[in-house]
Amino acid sequence: MFSTLLLEYGTERATITLNRPEKRNSINPAMISELQSAFDDIEKKKIRVVIMTGAGSAFCAGMDLDMLQAIAKQSPQENQEDSKRMAKLFRRIWSFPRPIIAAVNGHALAGGCGIATLCDFTLAVPDACFGYTEVRIGFLPAIVSVFLTRQIGDKRARDLLLTGRKVSAKEAQQLGLVSEIVEPDKLVARANELADYLVEVSPGSLSRAKRLLVTAEQAGVDADLERAVLENARIRCTPDFKEGIASFLEKRKPVWKDE
Repeated sequence: MFSTLLLEYGTERATITLNRPEKRNSINPAMISELQSAFDDIEKKKIRVVIMTGAGSAFCAGMDLDMLQAIAKQSPQENQEDSKRMAKLFRRIWSFPRPIIAAVNGHALAGGCGIATLCDFTLAVPDACFGYTEVRIGFLPAIVSVFLTRQIGDKRARDLLLTGRKVSAKEAQQLGLVSEIVEPDKLVARANELADYLVEVSPGSLSRAKRLLVTAEQAGVDADLERAVLENARIRCTPDFKEGIASFLEKRKPVWKDE
């Protein structure tokens, strides 16, 4: 059914596994579309909890290099449509009516970090690494910034977004991005243990609590996402974005041109 992920159903739960291990589960257009379809399918069923994880050694390494190369050549209109699709996915995860547990089995970077930390619970192995690394390649973490500032506060968000630095699972937990650190051999079991707990509580209370949390923020989130989509699309047409992608692929230090 899907080419970039696996969707499995169990007792009152669904598990989504990002399944491009040879590409470190990087995000491409197919994955964005298939994740939306997976969430649509889950919502139609009597599923109480969703678990998200990655195949192989990484959770999600961010945007696929082929996709980055392609968008550097796209028109402004195409870039805006791409940005809207990513914003729609992030908002879908943030506002999904059932609890989502991220079982982060490895690195979660850029857009992958966004996916991992937008979930209601984020479990991570000790060796997992997190970071919004976009500025390092001349890109802009515009869409994720909408959610990150609300999660961890303005000052901490500025640190991560302006430096693009990577942080350990321990620091990510201290910042409020990670709920719990779990040993690799216990990660799946712990995710399912948490799912068991959530299945036992009142489904009506749970859905109402999620709706209350989302409703309190959605007007501001939607307005901020509109601005973020425009900024995300605009930076794709800049010299620095093109130079950032080229230098990364050529394994050299970038020569920035934009001011």
